[in-house]
Amino acid sequence: MSRLSSTVQFVDGVRAGDRSALAQAITLIESRRPGDRARADEVVSALLPDAGDSHRVGITGVPGVGKSTFIDQLGADLISLDNRRVAVLAIDPSSTRTGGSILGDKTRMQRLANDPAAFVRPSPTAGTLGGVARTTRETMLLCEAAGYDVVIVETVGVGQSEVVVAEMVDVFVLLMLAGGGDQLQGIKKGVLELADVIAFNKADGDDAGRARAAVAELQTALHLLAPREDGWTTPVVTCSAITDAGLDTVWDQIEAHRKHMQASSRWTERRRRQSVRWMWSLVEDRLMERFRNDSQVRALLPDMEAAVAAGEITASTAVERLIGGHT
Repeated sequence: MSRLSSTVQFVDGVRAGDRSALAQAITLIESRRPGDRARADEVVSALLPDAGDSHRVGITGVPGVGKSTFIDQLGADLISLDNRRVAVLAIDPSSTRTGGSILGDKTRMQRLANDPAAFVRPSPTAGTLGGVARTTRETMLLCEAAGYDVVIVETVGVGQSEVVVAEMVDVFVLLMLAGGGDQLQGIKKGVLELADVIAFNKADGDDAGRARAAVAELQTALHLLAPREDGWTTPVVTCSAITDAGLDTVWDQIEAHRKHMQASSRWTERRRRQSVRWMWSLVEDRLMERFRNDSQVRALLPDMEAAVAAGEITASTAVERLIGGHT
């Protein structure tokens, strides 16, 4: 498909489910060029009525837990068994030195990358906290408007900032590895409290028994946490993405969570809160962008950085001078 240029072309292409048009639209919203930003806002606004019907699933876990393999197998199962259309937003960590990212997740999801019923989009975090890219929310909406009924967000890892991911999806899945007490201690309490479904992956071969023991141990630990306000009890299960064992159980729990939330007003309320948080994230992003591009700030910044580095002024003083635009 040729390169798109007008808002109408972007909107029509995405609505038609054209993967090339969707990829170009995502590239447009990822751009920081002022002209592209205005066009991107027009495209997202026009497609907003077509979005919102997908199941938004966040997947997180420590490096090496097998997130990409898990998503590749789960997505393939959903397509072949349930006739779903699956979009995967694989977020890669950006280098703090160069800003670049490896963007290798697409190569680890060969089945989905080559399946016409799937769409895999690797995107760099570009310094954004929370294990997501700056435009993950907008990208989810575009995928929904393109007809993908399951949108999976694969995050960069486990940490307190993963709350950002949990706040933009319908269900938050934590993948873990069986490793005894030390492994459980290495997972932050906050992440456990955020998880809607927990699955011990790679529960095959000699590790199957260890995984079952880890499930029992974690279930005991979860009982020590305060009950959730939404009344949902976080299930802990085992699976193996390599053998495809237990992935149906994981999905059943994801669906059970959805039915539980939809049985009350919590599902709708969660979506409304997501929209408001999206607004505030854009406020923060664009205020920072305008601040950095302000001519007075740009003129003062080198001197302020040098003074702070030399210990001549405090960081707080430098901030006040930068915000005030005067020395």
